[in-house]
Amino acid sequence: MTALEKGITANGTGYGGKTWNILGQVYFPKAVTDSTFAFETNSDPGQFVPVHIHPTQDEFILVQEGTLDLKLDGVWVKAHAGDLVRMPRGIPHGYFNKSDKPCRALFWVSPMQKLEALFNQLHNLTDPAEVVRISALHEVDFLPPEAND
Repeated sequence: MTALEKGITANGTGYGGKTWNILGQVYFPKAVTDSTFAFETNSDPGQFVPVHIHPTQDEFILVQEGTLDLKLDGVWVKAHAGDLVRMPRGIPHGYFNKSDKPCRALFWVSPMQKLEALFNQLHNLTDPAEVVRISALHEVDFLPPEAND
């Protein structure tokens, strides 16, 4: 069981000094417990995470800088700095930086389940097909590419 430790995870750093590079996007874990898992993403223009489902987790995104285009349960929406996106478990979703500026956001999922272990395994992988395969073993199921249209 992972208990929440008191303290501050500084801006631009990850909890315990950890950082992940997942297909070119930089992720910083901010808080890690069994009940919740929070991480910061930094998405350059053109970067995205395709539509997928978390069957056992609720997920939230607080956009901190920039704008994200999201495909949320089959509908395109935009989230701007300060907006909170709510994604109940089982709802297909993906996020895309379609702007010409970087986007920074705080994500969190509840409960953590296998997400930290997944990010540890995805760190520095370069093959999207392998990312999809490993993700499915960690309760993150990517939809076919046409779901991103």
